[in-house]
Amino acid sequence: MTHNRAIIRTPHASRYLQQLCKHWSHKFETEFTATSARIVLPLGETRLAADADALTVDVTTEDSASLPGLRDVVARHIERFAFRETLHFDWV
Repeated sequence: MTHNRAIIRTPHASRYLQQLCKHWSHKFETEFTATSARIVLPLGETRLAADADALTVDVTTEDSASLPGLRDVVARHIERFAFRETLHFDWV
């Protein structure tokens, strides 16, 4: 298993978490509340946690070759919902 995490500073973390889950719930397995989420994508699993100041995104894949693609697709979708602000994804 390969894992990366990004902590994105935003006061709208819960909104973005819920928008992403609702967007993908028609195609993928999703579980979410206002503060936590789990999404199972073909590339791997994404877990999100929202608080008042940040959205934490954890991505996990079976193989390291899929990790950049999973990070990219998750970040691009969140950035679409956050068109009014610039988000920074520093994956570690």
